[in-house]
Amino acid sequence: MKLNKLPIVALALAFTAAPLLGIAEEDEVELDESQLYFELNDTDGDLGIHGKADGDAWRRMRIEGPRNRRLLDIRTRSRLTRQGLTELFFESAEPTFDELDPETFFNRFPEGLYEWEGLTVDREDIEGEMFLSHRIPAAPVVASVGEEFAPQADECWDPGDVDEVLIDWHAVTHTHASLGSDTNAPLGDNAVIYYEFVVEIDDTDFKATALVPPDVTEWTVSEAFIQLAESLTVEDEDTGLQVPVDEIKFEIIVRVETGEVEDDDGETVDSAPGNQSAVESCFEI
Repeated sequence: MKLNKLPIVALALAFTAAPLLGIAEEDEVELDESQLYFELNDTDGDLGIHGKADGDAWRRMRIEGPRNRRLLDIRTRSRLTRQGLTELFFESAEPTFDELDPETFFNRFPEGLYEWEGLTVDREDIEGEMFLSHRIPAAPVVASVGEEFAPQADECWDPGDVDEVLIDWHAVTHTHASLGSDTNAPLGDNAVIYYEFVVEIDDTDFKATALVPPDVTEWTVSEAFIQLAESLTVEDEDTGLQVPVDEIKFEIIVRVETGEVEDDDGETVDSAPGNQSAVESCFEI
């Protein structure tokens, strides 16, 4: 390039652009949380993608994936632009595998580096990076519910004559046997971040949730929660009449780290908190 043929203004811009870009990059605000991950419901047979961004108040936010493909672009308007948003969480639709083949699903969301990129209410850049992996953990397998160790197929567990119900499950140590990448492979030490246990009374607003450490593989549904369920009635789908609650539903979710990748600056970006798999069931009361 012959500099003597460039206009003076162009030369000035050429020499000032680089430091300005450097300053802008240093001034970028980091999101407190930036997540993008897959969730498998192994009971229903479906997959979805979830995302979360949390940080300083922003007026615009988007997600960019590999090859700079934009997945999401949100702009606030009017008074909400002046107020700003600080947290965003979404879940995609989760069609069953007979409606959306898992291979097609994973092709829609290729493995790689993704970025939340936005603009704060003060017009500063805000961003967060995450690695989206196709490594899916196996779903937890229930070992026992109360006094029962093997329920009938497609039936709720019968915990027996107990006041409270102890639910026990096997530790998750491998990836899923058939879904995603690196199937049926050891997860490795410290890969499980936590288990989430959810218990709910169907067709009501009553539920309880607990996050437990990776070395805990059991949870007790309290006598008080069971007594609450026994005191309630719900509408029968067939007759429309009010009938006593006769079962309690529960779900066990495992959350795992699923890998890491380097960004363009050579910095390591991991998947934490990573992908998760869930199993659902119920027990009689």
